[in-house]
Amino acid sequence: MTHYDIALIGSGSGNSFPGPEFADRSIVYIDRGVGPDHVFGGTCLNLGCIPTKMFVHTADVADTPRDAARFGVHETFQGVDWPAIRDRIFGRIDPISQGGLEYRENHADNANLTLLRGTARFTGPKSFAVRLRDGGTEQVTADTVVLGAGSRPTLPEAIDGLVEAQPLTSDTVMRVDRLPASLAILGSGVIAAEFAHILSALGVDVTIIARSDTLLRHEDEDVSRTYTEVTRERCTVVTGFAARSVRRTAEGVTITGEQDGAQRVIEAEELLVALGRRPNSDLLHVQAGGIAVDDAGRVRVDGHQRVLAEGGEVLDGVWAFGDLSSPEQLKHVANHELRILRHNVLHPEDLWRSDTMPIPHGIFGEPQVAGVGLTEAQARATGRRLRVAHQDYSGIAFGWALEDTTSFAKLIADADSGEILGCHIIGPEATVLIQPIIQAMSLGQTPADIARTQYWIHPALPELIENALLQLTD
Repeated sequence: MTHYDIALIGSGSGNSFPGPEFADRSIVYIDRGVGPDHVFGGTCLNLGCIPTKMFVHTADVADTPRDAARFGVHETFQGVDWPAIRDRIFGRIDPISQGGLEYRENHADNANLTLLRGTARFTGPKSFAVRLRDGGTEQVTADTVVLGAGSRPTLPEAIDGLVEAQPLTSDTVMRVDRLPASLAILGSGVIAAEFAHILSALGVDVTIIARSDTLLRHEDEDVSRTYTEVTRERCTVVTGFAARSVRRTAEGVTITGEQDGAQRVIEAEELLVALGRRPNSDLLHVQAGGIAVDDAGRVRVDGHQRVLAEGGEVLDGVWAFGDLSSPEQLKHVANHELRILRHNVLHPEDLWRSDTMPIPHGIFGEPQVAGVGLTEAQARATGRRLRVAHQDYSGIAFGWALEDTTSFAKLIADADSGEILGCHIIGPEATVLIQPIIQAMSLGQTPADIARTQYWIHPALPELIENALLQLTD
């Protein structure tokens, strides 16, 4: 049994935890790795945000012939070199992951740090058994425990034969040897939307299978409905489908389920399961450490990122952040929570809160979607008197240049105080255009505070936001 001052678990955002401020403390850094190969560096770098957006940009380039004729431009899509695309992207990412591992293993900056590659399981409060990748086991205890063990794709056991069919997930789809001719995507959320765009733009015949009536059902209703309609123009969209079983055949994959009270069978060469991600609390066996989890398996924390016990009391010296404890499962949230946690470990007499800002999100499908704050339905449920602005891209000059007839921004504000309650955008550069509203909500600014107190470049896309704000200031 080896005792340390700090036990840090997970190499995603947690890789920013060690530093010179902890040079006088011994740290054991336990990393299981992510994906089938258990690589170092977390989901975002290796399997999520970064590689997917590199694929998204490639898909955007491949997708230009789809609309070129409307602009009098003659373009044709002649296929893609998938291995070249894949190898270019991971040729950039894999060395970063490997470099991070070598830095933690060998650099003099980490003289106080012991890196253990393996899976940690609680054996009691602040104590672990670490099953190492080489087959050995280490027993570890620590005064302070920092949990950042992340999440992994969900494969529901309730769908008969799904696990046995060995479908693709977001962990594996980007490294396949070749693109399938056809692909069914089981799921209709963020991961499904982004991979539907990527793969359909690269020439794959994509079918999206949704249990709900619309795609992106957690978005504002207007956004969800519009996204579903637009996606039907480029993919086969199956809604209201409850999958019951999956079978792999000589020709591909068969998904059997119920739709409108009748059985329906969907076939494709390959299946991608995009039904969300589950926190890795079960792999950590957190209950043995006295740690409470919610119904989704997330480690329960307070606003300071302190871990809670079953009775709701704070467990002294135990902290968690990121996908393991956050329902948002967003990299920028994990980074922020880690910064707050790090300060709190260093300054327990001056605790900061991590839950003081509105949390935005972006979806890099086609079209892009971005949101922050309440949807209109959520805002109306509060009973507040509202003002809602709806600004179409087609109503601004750059929207004319784009020939865009479906995209829009939606702003929701309290009619009495002017407080901005939410913003939802679907369309080109949505993830960029929403930033002024994120700032306004974070700083407590009203539409009147920002609509006429600055110049808005004409005829640039941010006029979309300006015009939406003006609807709320007259």
